[in-house]
Amino acid sequence: MEGAKGAVAEIKSRGQLTIPKKIRESSHLEEGSVVSILPIGDSLIITPKRLELDEARRQMRKLLKASGFTIEELVEGLKEEREALFKETYGPKKKV
Repeated sequence: MEGAKGAVAEIKSRGQLTIPKKIRESSHLEEGSVVSILPIGDSLIITPKRLELDEARRQMRKLLKASGFTIEELVEGLKEEREALFKETYGPKKKV
């Protein structure tokens, strides 16, 4: 976020604060992103809080939405890929 300038924003009646678009973009903040707010004296420091699992879920949702697949189709495709990889690595499954 080097080179980003400070900004002035208004706190709305419900306590909401809008972070200016240029700052959100340079900080890679998207809708649903979690931030940490640290009070330091009479100032606040707002930093992105990157939660690995939450971030992974968010990215998966974006990918699913963009691909047009349902979660069921994704799981079925993973089963097929896993079976193909198993066959390739270990040969066909032996029936017991």
